[in-house]
Amino acid sequence: MRLAVILASSGRAMELSNWSETFKLQSIQPSKVLYSVVSPDDLPEENLIYPCSTILYGDPGLPKQRNRGLDFLSDSYDLIAFFDDDYVACSDAFANIMEFFKQNPEVVGINGVLLADGINTAGISYSTATQIIKAFESQKIDQPLTVSNLSGLYGCNMVYRASAIRDLRFDENLPLYGWQEDVDFASRVSKHGRIVGTNAFAGVHQGVKLGRSSGVKLGYSQISNPLYLARKGSITKNYALRLIVKNVLSNHLKYFLAEPWIDRKGRAAGNWIAICDVVLGRSHPNRILDLN
Repeated sequence: MRLAVILASSGRAMELSNWSETFKLQSIQPSKVLYSVVSPDDLPEENLIYPCSTILYGDPGLPKQRNRGLDFLSDSYDLIAFFDDDYVACSDAFANIMEFFKQNPEVVGINGVLLADGINTAGISYSTATQIIKAFESQKIDQPLTVSNLSGLYGCNMVYRASAIRDLRFDENLPLYGWQEDVDFASRVSKHGRIVGTNAFAGVHQGVKLGRSSGVKLGYSQISNPLYLARKGSITKNYALRLIVKNVLSNHLKYFLAEPWIDRKGRAAGNWIAICDVVLGRSHPNRILDLN
């Protein structure tokens, strides 16, 4: 099977450079790697760029950058993987991904196992991530394959069957970091087959904080994006409400004792701007482009 990898990144050349080691260690190499970036400053040194790759430049925003990758790819690829720039894959990940899709023709999208995820902590260094993976691989024993149905996929490590997403694109009405764009996309892909989580492959998500949206903008997205996706039908109204309540409560309960790596005050301010916009009937994900 022919696997294409899309790496959308902005302002994180160090994280992209780490991918050179990830690619080198894979037992099977991808057929194509696309670096979808905003400017040359986003890229690592030339010797750290995957040989069989293409660099795409354009406007910032995760949905836009991922779409540029999809627009570029031809029909000659069987699988398309979207990995975050701060995701570190085990050395057998690509081989196992290909084998999984061969053996499960009804599956159109997958997430692997996260050995660790730094998104809700201060983050995981690259050296720590590689140590976690080495420890896992050294102790790895044959285990039964697990497969569980999912309603959405986590964007840091999602792989799709190309035939299922050929006519689909990420919603560019979810700008910048595109909060929940992965859930929305997977929801639409699920109409073509099963979306699952599996232990077929594993990795570590570092959760690097550099280059993410401001607290105010993310706080606004925590309300506007679920409401938008519920209206669109990508998520249920109940799920949207639970997501909003959970995040608004977290931001306000931790307002004075915030984690050092989270701008709770900014997020809370963004929550209130979004609430006001809902009342005024002008709530929309694109409004974050007008916020500082």
